[in-house]
Amino acid sequence: MTQSPKPNRPKSDKDAVLANVALLYYGQGLTQSEIAKRMQVSRATIVNMLRDSREKGIVEIRVDGGTLSTSSLARDLRDKFGLADAYVALSGVNNASSNRAQVLAQVAQVGAAAVLDIAEAGDRIGVAWGETILAVSNMMPKAQIEDVEICQLIGSMTSSRVPASENCAIQMANKLGATVFTLHAPGIVATAEMADTFRNEPTIKAQIARLDAMDMTIASIGNISPETHLADAGMATIAEVGAACEAGAVGIICCRYIDAKGNAVPMEPDARLIATSLASLRKTSKKLLVVCGIDRLDATLAAISGGLVTHLCVDQALGEALLKS
Repeated sequence: MTQSPKPNRPKSDKDAVLANVALLYYGQGLTQSEIAKRMQVSRATIVNMLRDSREKGIVEIRVDGGTLSTSSLARDLRDKFGLADAYVALSGVNNASSNRAQVLAQVAQVGAAAVLDIAEAGDRIGVAWGETILAVSNMMPKAQIEDVEICQLIGSMTSSRVPASENCAIQMANKLGATVFTLHAPGIVATAEMADTFRNEPTIKAQIARLDAMDMTIASIGNISPETHLADAGMATIAEVGAACEAGAVGIICCRYIDAKGNAVPMEPDARLIATSLASLRKTSKKLLVVCGIDRLDATLAAISGGLVTHLCVDQALGEALLKS
C-alpha cells in the first residue's frame, strides 16, 4: 500500500477521508464491512471510496502523508497552533470511544506516512521510545531516503509494554535504509553522579553531542498518571510521578517532565537520565509529535506551548478536543 499523489492536484477534505479509509483497508486489513460500520456508511460507499483512492493516485503502495494533512480538522489544527503541518487519523465519529489499540494502530499508520512526508534526504532523525513510537516503527513501510541517519534519543531501557528502546530506532532505520546510531548507555542509572560519569565517557559524550544537532525528531508524549510508561518501565515510582504532578508537571516527553507551558520540571528521575534534553528537542527544526488519546490533551497542549512540536499527528477525538481547548 503506497501512494503517489499526482503533482499539483488540489487536495480536499474528501481526499483526507479517502486516505484514512485506505489505511484501514490496505494497512490494518479491515474488511469493507468493518470499515463501513466504523465510518457509519454503507459498504457500497467504502467500495467506491477505495476505487476513488486508487484512481486519484492517493493509493498505489503506501498512503500519501501529504494527503492526510488536508482534512479541515488538520488544517484547523495547523492554523490554530501555528504548526508546519498536522495529520489526523479519521477513524469515524465514534473514535473517542473506540478501542484504544485500534485507534493507536491507525494513528501509527498516519504517523508513519507523516514521517515519509516530512523526512528529507540527508536528515539526521532522532527517534524516541514508547508504545506509540514502537507502533509507528512497526507500521513504517520500506522507503529508501538517501543519506539519512537515525539516532536513539533515550538510552537503553525495557518495559512490559515495549522492548528495548533501541528497537524503535533500529527498526525505523531498517525501514528507511538509514544508518543507525544507538545510544550505548542505560536510559537511567542509580545516581546523578553516575549519570554525569556516563555522559562524560568519550563514546557516549559523542553520541549525546549528535543528539544536539538533529534535523528532525519523532516522539510522543505521555500524561501524568499512575499508569504512565515512565512508572511501568521502573524509571520512576508512582510517588515520584505524583510529586512531579504536584510540582506542576502535566506531560512526559522523552522521559522528561514538562509543565503547562512546556518548561522542564526537573523532578526525579531527571538528573539520573541519559537521554536527549528538552533544549535539544526544542531547537530541532522539524519535530513530529505522534499522540493517541484524549487523555493526552493537556500534555499535548503543553508540548505545543513549549515549542516542542512543529508537526502534529493525532487521532480524531484528540484533534477535536485540541480545537476546543
